[in-house]
Amino acid sequence: MDYLKEVEGKRVHDPLGRKMSKSESRIWVPGPVIVGAGPSGLAVAACLNERDISSLILERENCIASLWNLKTYDRLHLHLPKEHCELPLMPFPPDFPRYPTKHQFLNYLEAYAKRFDIRPFFNKTVVSAEFDPRRRLWQVKTRGFKEEEEIVYLCQWLIVATGENAEEVVPEIQGMNEFAGPIIHTSSYKSGDSYRGKRVLVVGCGNSGMEVCLDLCNHNAFPSLAVRDSVHVLPQEMLGRSTFGLSMWLLKWFPVRLVDQFLLLVSRMMLGDTARLGLNRPKLGPLQLKSLSGKTPVLDVGTLAKIKTGNIKVCRGIKQLSCHTAEFVDGRVENFDAIILATGYKSNVTSWLKEGNMFSEKDGLPRKPFPNGWKGECGLYAVGFTKRGLLGASLDARRIAEDIKRAESMAFPAYPPRQS
Repeated sequence: MDYLKEVEGKRVHDPLGRKMSKSESRIWVPGPVIVGAGPSGLAVAACLNERDISSLILERENCIASLWNLKTYDRLHLHLPKEHCELPLMPFPPDFPRYPTKHQFLNYLEAYAKRFDIRPFFNKTVVSAEFDPRRRLWQVKTRGFKEEEEIVYLCQWLIVATGENAEEVVPEIQGMNEFAGPIIHTSSYKSGDSYRGKRVLVVGCGNSGMEVCLDLCNHNAFPSLAVRDSVHVLPQEMLGRSTFGLSMWLLKWFPVRLVDQFLLLVSRMMLGDTARLGLNRPKLGPLQLKSLSGKTPVLDVGTLAKIKTGNIKVCRGIKQLSCHTAEFVDGRVENFDAIILATGYKSNVTSWLKEGNMFSEKDGLPRKPFPNGWKGECGLYAVGFTKRGLLGASLDARRIAEDIKRAESMAFPAYPPRQS
């Protein structure tokens, strides 16, 4: 990493023999280039570090874990117990609670980066990454604050760590431009404090939508939840154990269909019939649905109790908006002061990666299903696209580091370009 720090900003001869513009620098990176400094990028950098392989992380924001740092609400906790969310080679501090807060998780990531000497290059937006088959090198072009500041990093291995949540999903709803109040995505929501006494429509019934509704209630707002699709809601804990941990243990002994039946039976006993609250369950069980579509069940942290008491209203999908109202598909019309879109995120890989084999153009996710989506061709890898959270990212990070170490030991040393 020290060598990379020294060469940053200096122009070098292009090993591909191409002419460079005055505003463009080319930098040879002897190890892998990692795009994204979120938990997945940090995990793979640490695993490479353990194998004495230096890497370079490019991050478009000015901090690590930018999604957690910049685009999450204040009350956020990890939804899974900490033992299922730790990154490779470093557990959470023993004094952390079972479900760490957002700020505790960020402190953990900062300590993780420091321990493994991970120093990303911030404010580096990757605008394109392309493989040159003749020279067998990746060309990763970045842009800084100023449009003319372009740098091309040349490397043998490229690791895509931008993840499933790189860009906000903002649906097109008829009449959005006519609505008089604010419409924001949950990425801009911090707290219900500014919504006291207001009627707020939350669109989307995933974990974020449910928790934002609860936060609004706790700040004396009047939230309604727009539910378009069916959803599985499970207790966060069952029989004194986390629902996730219990599920993983049961899957060691029983088929997924039986584990799903057990989860739904216990959920019915603990939560009641969610369909009576306007939350219809999908036909497939929660684990089957997660495996086939990646749709995560909601782990209830208190929202259902507020729905049962009427503090949170459940509405059908939105048909259209007008100046101060929302009309739903069942014909119901309600007044609202603000709308919060809990409509999730998507991958942005296909907007900058010039490669059509590994990632699907439809959703920007690896074409091969888990656990085989981590490796592509020509030194291309993906980490954080498993739809299995930090546990899946950690598994991929270890595999990638092992594979690059194996390739490095079998290959001839790369020839760095001469500095001008």
